[in-house]
Amino acid sequence: MTDDDVRDALRRHWAASDANDFATEHDIYRADAVLEYPQSGERIQGRAHIEASRAAQPNAKRFTVRRILGAGDLWVSELVMTYDGQPNYVVSVMEFEDSAVVRETQYFSDPFEPGPSRAQWVEPID
Repeated sequence: MTDDDVRDALRRHWAASDANDFATEHDIYRADAVLEYPQSGERIQGRAHIEASRAAQPNAKRFTVRRILGAGDLWVSELVMTYDGQPNYVVSVMEFEDSAVVRETQYFSDPFEPGPSRAQWVEPID
């Protein structure tokens, strides 16, 4: 796979995630892929278990891709994942092997108010 092929596969993955198209969303993973959520201490092994865990998630969710960066076998997606109307900022790190994701790690962060001590040097992000 070329880098453009991977970038296209990631765009399809996140569009399917946003549409709750679980079958298409999980096409990107190898059968033996591993997904980790370090903040909750969870590891899910195998594409079937990853898909089942996401399909069982009761929250209404939406995905907005801010940017996708990477080359070769390592790719990072920056996202805003909205659960039941509440935004969460997410970084997804995907490692590819044989043209499919073999490992993904997702990091989540809640939004927070800007610090007044740095107000004179910042501008808001849309």
